[in-house]
Amino acid sequence: MSKVLVIGSNSFSGASFCAWLMDRGVDVIGVSRSPQPADVMLPHRWGKKPEKFTFHRIDLNQDLHKLDSLIRQERFNIVCNFAAQSMVGESWDKPDDWMQTNVVSAARLAERLRHLDFLEKYVHITTPEVYGSTDGWIKEDTPFNPSTPYAVSRAAGDMIFKIYRETFGLPVVATRAANVYGPGQPLYRIIPRTIFFLLTGRTLELHGGGVSTRSFIHINDVSDATWRIAQHAQAGETFHISTDRIIAIKDLVALLCERLDRPFAEQVKVVGERLGKDSAYWLDSAKIRDQLQWRDSISLEAGLDETISWARTNMQSLAIQPISYIHKS
Repeated sequence: MSKVLVIGSNSFSGASFCAWLMDRGVDVIGVSRSPQPADVMLPHRWGKKPEKFTFHRIDLNQDLHKLDSLIRQERFNIVCNFAAQSMVGESWDKPDDWMQTNVVSAARLAERLRHLDFLEKYVHITTPEVYGSTDGWIKEDTPFNPSTPYAVSRAAGDMIFKIYRETFGLPVVATRAANVYGPGQPLYRIIPRTIFFLLTGRTLELHGGGVSTRSFIHINDVSDATWRIAQHAQAGETFHISTDRIIAIKDLVALLCERLDRPFAEQVKVVGERLGKDSAYWLDSAKIRDQLQWRDSISLEAGLDETISWARTNMQSLAIQPISYIHKS
């Protein structure tokens, strides 16, 4: 296997995917617009062979020519793109930034990629946010109904790659995963934030009472699915990556309180709901299970215990990490 390019390698999902590939002997070149964060947030630095990973700081919004040169120089067969302007609530504040990264730069990247005769698979990592709030289990052909600027920008980016597949034969496949979690996830996400707040005695704010429901899936199960898709999926296909277990956010927080022996009533405070937050994402993952024989293998309890262990081991390092999202234009 030749080198794999991972765009957005500083993101939680991107860094975890790099680590997953390296464990399987794959050489990885990572690209992100920001300097690499602390080692505690980079799974590909935890006991891995450093020679298996090379990092380039490249901004899709500013340095696309540098990325194009790197791709042509290395002649990557597989490119996996985790880079996106994320965060739902914050997208209302500066929606043009979300459009720039997730739409304009996506279009520019698609135009560059379509001219590469050596590219065998481009894996576009997208989001179930494009569907809006769902009613029951949904399949990959569910119509888009985005409800936030973030979701609108991702839906537009998805459609760009769809038409480049249909018009120019770009070998794109897309993934939409349920809520990912695991060691190394930033503290502003619900699971690591809850764990960190419970361990440090802080009060956790539970938006909207935690009544919205989600499927939480361990990042290693997602990485396994992503690699199967990169290697074996037919170009033009989209795959949901999800467990069959649905849990309300309030019940998830209660489960963490139980596993950490912390009183829910004393450390959790109900506050108002975030603007535009969708109430449910229930992704039917039968397609990837049937076509690529993928199965999720890490239970929620086991995954939470692993994440708790990571947090306990790294409390000194986590104490100086941001607990709120920091926007980068």
